[in-house]
Amino acid sequence: MTISATDPRRQQATKTLSHPAAAAGPWPTKQQLLAALPDNLTEKNVGKAWKSLAFSLLTSLAAYGVGCLIPLDWSAAPLWVAYAVVTGTLATGCWVLAHECGHHAFHPNRSIENGVGFVLHSLLLVPYFSWQRSHAVHHANCNHLESGETHVPPLEGSASAVFSIRARKLLGNSVFAGLSIAIRLLIGWPLYLLFGVSGGSDHGFPTSHFTHIPPFNTGLRKLFPGKWRGLMALSNAGVAVVVLLLILGMWNTSVARVLCVYGLPYLVVNGWLVGYTWLQHTDRSIPHFSADEWDWAKGALQTVDRPYGPVLDLLHHGIGSTHVAHHLNPAIPHYNAWRATDLIRAQFPDHIRYDSTPIHRAIWRIALHCSSVSRNRVDGAYYFS
Repeated sequence: MTISATDPRRQQATKTLSHPAAAAGPWPTKQQLLAALPDNLTEKNVGKAWKSLAFSLLTSLAAYGVGCLIPLDWSAAPLWVAYAVVTGTLATGCWVLAHECGHHAFHPNRSIENGVGFVLHSLLLVPYFSWQRSHAVHHANCNHLESGETHVPPLEGSASAVFSIRARKLLGNSVFAGLSIAIRLLIGWPLYLLFGVSGGSDHGFPTSHFTHIPPFNTGLRKLFPGKWRGLMALSNAGVAVVVLLLILGMWNTSVARVLCVYGLPYLVVNGWLVGYTWLQHTDRSIPHFSADEWDWAKGALQTVDRPYGPVLDLLHHGIGSTHVAHHLNPAIPHYNAWRATDLIRAQFPDHIRYDSTPIHRAIWRIALHCSSVSRNRVDGAYYFS
């Protein structure tokens, strides 16, 4: 009998790593990891791709349509909250499919694929090609302390780490953790796009997905070199068109209507996005590596699959439950990622991370304990203390 990827029996049987994976034995090589994932896993099924897109797009549009009918009155506040959560959760599925387009995992025709990704991400105010570049850097340098991109932890003793320590002492652990979660989920994504918050030191600070003019993007390594500057301009144009459409909507209806119908779900989409990536790449047991210790295989393995349940796996195409396999080969479409996850877990059971902690508990634990990293004298890697 085959146990499906979302079956709780398989999740219960999967080993939860509570200690550094380095303790499990020698690291697999990049060649070994890639060899465990057959080439046919990257084959695109156009029918499945369009079906997934139709599902996410049509359910999102229907939900936005409902928002046009809710009264703009404080008495309707509970309806607006429910609307924001449901609509933002549905629209996150569109974000995930645009992410798949950025990895050439959606359609065999790159022009069609980039067109779909460009439209979907622009609608969500994401500069598609600029993000595609920075996200490729993230995959190429996962858990590299200097060259990594997104969710790169600050070093112990750094200005950011010192600020966190002082804030914790002033506010208390629980209040600090709550504020950390709220700030990350509400504005973490715009802060990253605009200023490169949580990027690696090699690319400097600030970096921006919208401009390469100094003081942005002046680090040792250019985040957007060469052709990417022209694609940045194209990405900016896509976002600008959507902003103009929103302004036109405000003119024809009201500022409050657009802020509620579009803005509230937008915050929820951003929250899901940051929540997923934060949980995928952050935990006390995850090692981070400096240049002298890092290699691609070690870095790619330091991401975590977590139990999001069948509803979220359906709506978000399994992005949080199959993320380890995604980092090993991001060209694998979401409908093949479950099979890839089974294969990689079976072949490297001691190195593939799965944490069965419920999501709300995991994010609270991370907010409480994961602020800065220091070097471990045993294996030379950096861990949250």
